[in-house]
Amino acid sequence: MNKERNIAGKIYIAVIFVILYAPIAVMIFFSFNSSNSMSEFSGFSFRWYNELFHNKDAGQALLNSLILAVSSSIISTVLGTAAALGIHSMRSKRIKKVIMNVTNLPLMNPDIVTGVSMMLLFAFVAGLLHSLHMFGFWTLLIAHVTFNMPYVILNVMPKLKQMDKSLPEAAMDLGCTPFKAFTKVEFFEILPGIASGLLMAFTLSLDDFVISYFVTGESFQTLPVFIYSMTKKRVVPYINALFAIIFVVIFILLLVRNFMSKENKHAAK
Repeated sequence: MNKERNIAGKIYIAVIFVILYAPIAVMIFFSFNSSNSMSEFSGFSFRWYNELFHNKDAGQALLNSLILAVSSSIISTVLGTAAALGIHSMRSKRIKKVIMNVTNLPLMNPDIVTGVSMMLLFAFVAGLLHSLHMFGFWTLLIAHVTFNMPYVILNVMPKLKQMDKSLPEAAMDLGCTPFKAFTKVEFFEILPGIASGLLMAFTLSLDDFVISYFVTGESFQTLPVFIYSMTKKRVVPYINALFAIIFVVIFILLLVRNFMSKENKHAAK
């Protein structure tokens, strides 16, 4: 009976994985097609990858996304780590619980609600400043930092709880200032959490479409928004190559993050 259940469970998992990854596998497969057909494979070729790298609009959109993802992930990691330290050092459990609930709200909030509310906020500020060209890189950066910070806090908080509280105290007893105690002792104890938060923030920022769509402007267009604008017309085959590259990059980042998580668990044991 147990054997049958195990076999049925494995078949079920295999079917789920096929449903999830079959479209991605087809997309990657046809990214190497020598023709522009999406139903007939004419031959193996790097034609669409070559065309992608020579397309200025796609290259600029990709560069914009990378600049935004790197900037927002670094800023949100710094602010999120500082916020996690502040929350962790609070003595009142009630206040700490309230702040953590407020921190978790953006995680539960639908992206479209966050995007529309931030668009209205920026539009209101633009009206006060009498600025017609406010939407662009800076509005995107503020929006991405806003939704990335809670994820950084959630990654750093468990490491702060695992850390021995006597370590920074011992460092200060030996003559370190609170800042030096953090940089010399605490930072390295919570570094795995900071790194996980940074990777997650980078991935979420690079992947985001809904919020970016509402706060972007003509002067700065991210890759997901650029791809969406292309779907209104005939989809160019080099988009398959672009999707394939994005998938591989995100997959590698997730593998690195999972590897780091396993290393942290082994170190904790």
